[in-house]
Amino acid sequence: MTARGAAPPGIALGVLFLARVVYAFNWYDIGAVLPFVPSSFGIGTARAGIVLASFLIGAGIFQLPAGFAAMRWGNRRTAIGALAAMSACTLASAVSPTWQLLALARFGAGAGAAFFFAPALGLATSYYPAGTRGPVIGIYNAGFSVGSGVGLFAGAIVGSLYGWSWALAVGGFLLLAGTAAAALLLPRDRAGGPPAMGPHLWRRGFAVLRSRALWALALGTSGLWAAFYVAAQYFVEYSSQSHLGWSVPLAATIPTVMIAAEVPGGPIGGWFAERRGRLRTILVVSGILAGVGVALVPFYSLAAAWGVFVVLGFADGVVFAVLYLIPTYFPDLTGTEFSLGLALLNSIQIFVGSALALGFAFVADRAGFPLAWLVAGAVGAGLLPFLYWVPPAPRPASPRAPTAEPASPTGSF
Repeated sequence: MTARGAAPPGIALGVLFLARVVYAFNWYDIGAVLPFVPSSFGIGTARAGIVLASFLIGAGIFQLPAGFAAMRWGNRRTAIGALAAMSACTLASAVSPTWQLLALARFGAGAGAAFFFAPALGLATSYYPAGTRGPVIGIYNAGFSVGSGVGLFAGAIVGSLYGWSWALAVGGFLLLAGTAAAALLLPRDRAGGPPAMGPHLWRRGFAVLRSRALWALALGTSGLWAAFYVAAQYFVEYSSQSHLGWSVPLAATIPTVMIAAEVPGGPIGGWFAERRGRLRTILVVSGILAGVGVALVPFYSLAAAWGVFVVLGFADGVVFAVLYLIPTYFPDLTGTEFSLGLALLNSIQIFVGSALALGFAFVADRAGFPLAWLVAGAVGAGLLPFLYWVPPAPRPASPRAPTAEPASPTGSF
């Protein structure tokens, strides 16, 4: 990084990590205060669920537009603009006078989250040469685990003391601070080829979207996305029905330790993967381990559940570090095309994984939780054969130069 005013890679990664923490905070703080929302607007659980789902819908729909935006304007500008938009929508959420406007503002915040994720990760990896990016991706992903845990905990405290609006407002102001820090400290886009525009933009973009390897990678891990999601979201409800002696706070500690174990799992998994190579093998082994762990949930004692969920959390960190590391070795994904590839991965996983998670709820309602856990684990591991169509990623003998960022036609923030 030689650009004037550029921060060292470590500082830039730290800024992106903190932005990722705040980003995740605003995913999960609404869940902590959701019980207060129905009484505030005089609505039922179903409409409160629409408010909760609006964010995820926005995050899913706008993944691919975010990738194309990064190709057009660069990773840095897209990521900073996304933080600003997410901040504005989150602050609008805090002052929404009706539940419909709250749902609309949360949808906008989800769209902002979509525009941040892939460009920010593409930016982080561009600061480091190939062969050293595994821990970088793991650290970036660990920020989500930290932020989600803090969001649930802090959101519940602030919401209980001052009301749900203040819990959302805190998240909005933190995003505003993150936007300012990113604009001041993130290195400017490197000089490279001109930004993609017009037919050239679509030609390059559609070549990425047609990548069989990306589709195989996304489909092969979508079952794991759903398995980790249901383990975090449904375990407390399952325990309240199947383990009457476990209090709700006690049961809630189990998915909490899973989230905590994700934090070291990402950097360690990324570091190990870079040094061992055979990235598909690491992904498959971690996926099978996670699938078996989820399938056997009904058979765990309290002590065993804590231990297994620590392993699940660590495996979750490894899986997503390696998942996002593999495309960095695809020769046709360089610069902002890598961001579009990540956006495609995330889009497929959100929609396919969410559908599988909905299927888990349907099976649990109709046939009971034991069968639902078995199906979730089986599907998580059962989709892994799609990874056969992912080419093996060679580990270079020496690190390559960082990926160049395309120059912005109108300057940078």
